[in-house]
Amino acid sequence: MDHVNHNWTQSFILAGFTTTGTLQPLAFLGTLCIYLLSLAGNILIIVLVQLDSGLFTPMYFFISVLSFVEMWYVSTTLYVFHSLGMTECYLLGVMALDRYLAICFPLHYHALMSRQVQLRLAGATWVAGFSAALVPATLTATLPFCLKEVAHYFCDLAPLMRLACVDTSWHTRAHGAVIGVATGCNFVLILGLYGGILNAVLKLPSAASRAKAFSTCSSHMTVVALFYASAFTVYVGSPESRSEGTDKLIALVYALVTPFLNPIIYSLRNKEVKEALRRVI
Repeated sequence: MDHVNHNWTQSFILAGFTTTGTLQPLAFLGTLCIYLLSLAGNILIIVLVQLDSGLFTPMYFFISVLSFVEMWYVSTTLYVFHSLGMTECYLLGVMALDRYLAICFPLHYHALMSRQVQLRLAGATWVAGFSAALVPATLTATLPFCLKEVAHYFCDLAPLMRLACVDTSWHTRAHGAVIGVATGCNFVLILGLYGGILNAVLKLPSAASRAKAFSTCSSHMTVVALFYASAFTVYVGSPESRSEGTDKLIALVYALVTPFLNPIIYSLRNKEVKEALRRVI
């Protein structure tokens, strides 16, 4: 039908995570607790990196930038949400590059990853992230919407497109192409860098050296796996192939659980961070 015959809506109602009355208080309290803990954990990482001289290294600088991104990532929606998500995508690539240089070129590492280079790389991730998110956010925002109840707990792309008066197959392909190319190229870069790291680590003479090298990378690899697995499932696949409930559950992983787990992954399994916390306290 011609979309001019429809009454377009400019406001939306979020259906929430569940419509079951008995589960709503539990869902609210659980989400609130995870949100507050996410903020507290990421703020703690930023404060420790700023206050403790033992963490004045490129790796912890990028971890603090990631924590800053995560603080805003769990607190925003639509364009800013996707911009921060794309920023995190590029930042994970930069963090892989940092580990690659540290392990494969240890003698030249500090010269290659100077403070100026760190700042430029961090700034580039923000510029690239906000630029890449412009296309899918703009295409979605310009759609004519005839329904107003979003079957989600935030304005994500797929739930919004289901409310449009017009065929959105072209928009879906455009979203998948932009997000797929941006995240896919970055993911391939990360795999290539970790392939180089693995090759260098296996050549180390002692088992202790290999274990230490793997330990510094395991936290980052865990975060990469969580982030990309959920992001590819939601944004690169076809929205019609998934139920609304599935979208909500997967969105929980990258929108709430990953920002909550990042401080835990980078701190509880990291001796340097735990020692810095004791010194600061």
